[in-house]
Amino acid sequence: METDFQALGLDGIRILDLSRIWAGPLAGRILADLGAEVIRITSRATLPVSWVSPEVAEIMGIFPENDPGARPWDRTALMNDLGRNKMDLTLELDTPEGIHVFKRLVKVSDVVLENYSPRVMPNFGLDYPVLKAIHPGIIMCSMSGFGLSGPYRNYVSYGTHLDAASGLASLRGYPDRGPRMAGNPYPDPAAALHAVSAILAALFFKRRTGQGQHIDLSQCESATCLLGEAVLGFALTGRLPVRRGNRRPGRAPHGCYRCQGHDQWVVLSIRSEKEWAALKEAMAYPAWAEEERFSNRMKRLDNQDELDGLIEIWTMRHGHQEVMTRLQQAGVPAGAVQNGAELIHDPHLNDRGFFWEIDHPEVGPRRYCGLPIRFSGTPVKARSRAPGLGEHNEYVLGEILGLSENEIAELKEKGVIGDKPKGRP
Repeated sequence: METDFQALGLDGIRILDLSRIWAGPLAGRILADLGAEVIRITSRATLPVSWVSPEVAEIMGIFPENDPGARPWDRTALMNDLGRNKMDLTLELDTPEGIHVFKRLVKVSDVVLENYSPRVMPNFGLDYPVLKAIHPGIIMCSMSGFGLSGPYRNYVSYGTHLDAASGLASLRGYPDRGPRMAGNPYPDPAAALHAVSAILAALFFKRRTGQGQHIDLSQCESATCLLGEAVLGFALTGRLPVRRGNRRPGRAPHGCYRCQGHDQWVVLSIRSEKEWAALKEAMAYPAWAEEERFSNRMKRLDNQDELDGLIEIWTMRHGHQEVMTRLQQAGVPAGAVQNGAELIHDPHLNDRGFFWEIDHPEVGPRRYCGLPIRFSGTPVKARSRAPGLGEHNEYVLGEILGLSENEIAELKEKGVIGDKPKGRP
């Protein structure tokens, strides 16, 4: 394990990451990328012990080449993507020994990150008053679905239904159809970014005052606060926003247009007469573009259906990358709709070094999205691959806490730690 944090901004900060799924682990990974020593604490009881068949693996689509391998828990896409630059300690917090070890770690750490429901940490006997008594300077970030107070506090939550509860889904879709969920549950990464900023602010406060604090972060509110004028508009006018599909008020043309080939699309947005003129030039001045019904923005807004159809006749003659390039060169805001394969090979992203290649003993060398932030004085990189389950048990317990080999062996014998899911031989 590399421990060269000296060149990074969060050198010397230790974070205990109890979080699961996406929101919390992403926040922990960003902090780890920035140099913090993040110890991922995993309960082996939460991992599946049954074998994953090749048929199920193909449906799930989370294993390299759809092969679960001998240690599927170390081969999932999310675990490897969100685990880089972290250590992994297995610990069962439903045991007295596990609680004792965790409390000892709190004494020598700066942050505890968790995204359980509000009942879990108190049930473990590890709520903030307890942790504060152990270490007055500890920062605890709790990322529950609806926050630690209020009538919804104990509701079960995942990003998919927080997408609906936050109001995001109500804005997506077409006027004559119902709301649409996003392809990815955006409340998760929104909450992760809010958690990172909150933790950094709390660390700065601690540096000035020596005091820790408890951060109550609602994942639902993290998404709702990003709706902008949709919430403000109702507060001001009493009217709900209308679902507009790919259109935007005041802009025409504005939409997503089919291009040549299967499932190829391009998005463009015209906001001024100058850009409308540039679009006409890029399309080689079709006769219909000079008709009176398209002569100004208001008339184009009144005739959007016809306008979109005519533009799409042109875009369908060309590939989506070609359309984007031609429009951008003419000064028209446009972007090709890229899928995963196109993103991995995108020349711009690769020129900027956006993807990091990381080798892992279970999944081999793979390319991962890097951190989209670049510092002139503290460059970030993949210092270590995602750890295997319990890979750093001996390091954390022995080197950080000073437990003897016999004490570590006893914890393993009692099932408090291990390197396989609980119940699996």
